[in-house]
Amino acid sequence: MKHGYAVIDTETTGLTPSHNRIIEIAAVGLRADGSVEGEWSTLINPDRDLGRVDIHQIKARDVLDAPRFADIAGDLAELLRGRVIVGHNVRFDAGFVETEFHRAGHVTATVPYEACLCTMSLSRQVLPGARRTLEACCDQVGVVNQAAHSALADARATAALFQALAPAYGGFGQLGARLELKRRLSTVALPTLPSGGVACVQRGQSGPHDVPYLDRLAVRLPPVAGPDEHIEYLALLDRALIDRVLSIREGDELVRLAGELGIDRPTALILNADYLSALARAAWADGRVTAGEIDDLTNVARLLGFGPEMVRQSLDQAWHDLERGVDAGRPTAAAPVSSFQLATGDMVVFTGDMSKPRDEMERLARRAGLTPHPSVTKKVAVVVAADPDSLSGKAKKAADYGIPIITEAAFWKLLAELT
Repeated sequence: MKHGYAVIDTETTGLTPSHNRIIEIAAVGLRADGSVEGEWSTLINPDRDLGRVDIHQIKARDVLDAPRFADIAGDLAELLRGRVIVGHNVRFDAGFVETEFHRAGHVTATVPYEACLCTMSLSRQVLPGARRTLEACCDQVGVVNQAAHSALADARATAALFQALAPAYGGFGQLGARLELKRRLSTVALPTLPSGGVACVQRGQSGPHDVPYLDRLAVRLPPVAGPDEHIEYLALLDRALIDRVLSIREGDELVRLAGELGIDRPTALILNADYLSALARAAWADGRVTAGEIDDLTNVARLLGFGPEMVRQSLDQAWHDLERGVDAGRPTAAAPVSSFQLATGDMVVFTGDMSKPRDEMERLARRAGLTPHPSVTKKVAVVVAADPDSLSGKAKKAADYGIPIITEAAFWKLLAELT
């Protein structure tokens, strides 16, 4: 039986354990004397929308390769077993941990609040005028949190706060003795599970999805691709770039389709260059290129694997074509220029927490003549996602149906064009 403390912190998709999920969890182990024994943390893939990304700063692409809670349940149970669980507003974290164990099928797991220790409660008793937040309590004892709303940083800060508060309660020895009766009356009960054998994933850790999609294409494939295959590849590229964002999901789809069509990396680069050239010709269609159009071309070039010099070359060539009488506004069959537009009556679906409340987003869509819809069907024109890599059920179904998933910024632009 271990002795000591496990200081935990979680980042979640929302505030209620019954309807939300843990997306990051960390534990700092303290020995019985309060000294740090070790640390553990991981991001968790919740298989759903991530909620307030503006608060926790975790995006869907960060958790795509992260384990599910069921994968790390055994490791976490072993870390917590035999220790006093500590947290700041520990009722929140304990409730989520217990619910996640239940959701993973371990219905007998219990992490009762009464068996835990709360630094928020301890602070209120010994820090005059202390506010409830972890930041405020840490400020009063001189603890600096280097990265608030990161589970590991918050767990470290909570552990340091706990260490600073312990002397006011007679030190860790007296504090531990006082907890024994409390723990006997309400004991944490966690299942004995084998280690999941799944690697933890940390914030900022690079993974396979961070490799640009072009670098994942084969350098050489049998020469089976022809014009029809090229047009199919460019059509998918066109749809992916509606919002000028190439999400991980879209990159994966381009890699998959290129493999099926026999399009290797050199061929994809040629097609991408043709696509950029078509955009450059469209930019010259009115006889001038604006700063906004140059910015757009530069962004597209980056997504296609090119640098700014490619934009200059494409614009120069497009100008020469215009001088020779080539129709600058006409996209070639090999390089379609996106003409995606919303039309009156189109159904649109929203997913994720955006800059405006959902009901206001829907009201503005209706005012523009669109039809907000609560779920994704094959008749939906577009899905607007707070995160283009959203793990929500709506985004997953849209991807299965081949429905464009666009950012909020792209939606406002399409809405302006519609009105």
